[in-house]
Amino acid sequence: MRTSRNPTPELEHDLIRLPCLGYEPAPQPGLVRCVEHGSPTPLERWHCHDEYELQLIVGARGHAFIGDHVGAFEPGHLVLTGPRLPHNWVSTDLPPEGLAVRSLVLQFLDQPLQQGLAAVGALDELKPLLERSRHGIEFFGLSAEMRTRFHGLKAASGLERLGRFLDILGLLAHWPDYRLLSSVQLQRFEADATLAPLKAVIQHAKLNFTEPLGPAEAARLVGMNQRQFARHFSRCTGGSFTAFLTRLRVNHACELLLQTELLVSSICYQAGFNNMANFDRHFLRLKGLTPSAYRRLAQARFGRPAS
Repeated sequence: MRTSRNPTPELEHDLIRLPCLGYEPAPQPGLVRCVEHGSPTPLERWHCHDEYELQLIVGARGHAFIGDHVGAFEPGHLVLTGPRLPHNWVSTDLPPEGLAVRSLVLQFLDQPLQQGLAAVGALDELKPLLERSRHGIEFFGLSAEMRTRFHGLKAASGLERLGRFLDILGLLAHWPDYRLLSSVQLQRFEADATLAPLKAVIQHAKLNFTEPLGPAEAARLVGMNQRQFARHFSRCTGGSFTAFLTRLRVNHACELLLQTELLVSSICYQAGFNNMANFDRHFLRLKGLTPSAYRRLAQARFGRPAS
């Protein structure tokens, strides 16, 4: 029997964006707003919003929940989330008096950026970054630089503020050391003639990932030989078709772990794995913990301790 374990994330709106919670007072924010908040705070909850959010943890450790991702965070943790992607950072090691500053946050709207992309060709460089953010991006090796840039942007106004904001986006767009958190991502190569068939096979995999499906069959679906298919698939997704399929299965298992009371052994086969050992091995490699531990820990994304 399927029972809900995934309450709808609260949609954040302007009524909660008060200076007493760390937001800049209106009308200062404009395109981008700065938030500097401590912990505990009413902002620490399972929620989503229409803005992109760049969050830098500068104090505390705890558990990060971004979409179906569950992981640890510590000072220096830097993540960009896209519009309406649910998230929560739950602190676990706070001192009795709490923390005055735990997070430095930038929030910015999609529509002005899309209008800029349409009008200014140079901004095309931001498109892959914005697309990847739909699944959450964790950046490595940028925390000190981003902390300095956050305070510089917060102190600026007008054209200087816009310039500093675009500099931050440019840095993120070209930073090579990152990982996607909530799911795989198809990179955009609009001018590449091989993209259309790859989209077709990816869509087929998403609809049929619980069935046996190997690289050879995938190559036949798009009329390529296996070697050609492997080369193009890797170039467009950053990995092999087998790795892509495994992540689809693990992500589906995450949904079942969060949204149902099904036994882990049942979820293993419903997600397309053929034995528990294989399921546990791939789940641990991709999520950093076992399926059972993932289910227990995920309760904390709502601000409740894991049982």
